Amino acid sequence: MNDADVLARLRDLGLELPPPPTPVAAYVPVVVSGSLAFVAGQVPMTAGRVEHPGHLGENVSLEDGAAAAAAAAVQALSALRAALGSFDRLRRLVQVTVYVAATQDFVEHPKVANGASERLIAILGEAGKHARAAIGMSSLPLGSCVEVQVTAEVDPT
Repeated sequence: MNDADVLARLRDLGLELPPPPTPVAAYVPVVVSGSLAFVAGQVPMTAGRVEHPGHLGENVSLEDGAAAAAAAAVQALSALRAALGSFDRLRRLVQVTVYVAATQDFVEHPKVANGASERLIAILGEAGKHARAAIGMSSLPLGSCVEVQVTAEVDPT
């Protein structure tokens, strides 16, 4: 990928990368091992506050859940870029896992996860297409309705 091209696509979409996330516990945001980069789970944050806290099927709509997943995916890209120094080393996304805080009877996890997937593809094009899992959870860190984890193929250093 070309760093300038990715940043231009973000601008074209009316988006910008947020500041790289800082860990809220004992972990690092990204680990690069060989040709893989593992981005720790990201929750959607704006100005230090969780976007759309709560549970799908209770107090978070499907639309808000998808928007939160899209925001968390952009945060994952911010963490990845910070770890790599630029998007120049990014080859493609490999796997995206979207955890959804939901009530027991909520079954639309894939539609929530589409928020992350569609945003990543819009930003990265073909290189943004990925395998995916959408998993329901009883709760997530900081009361978030979603958490997005990304694995990417990168040029080794």
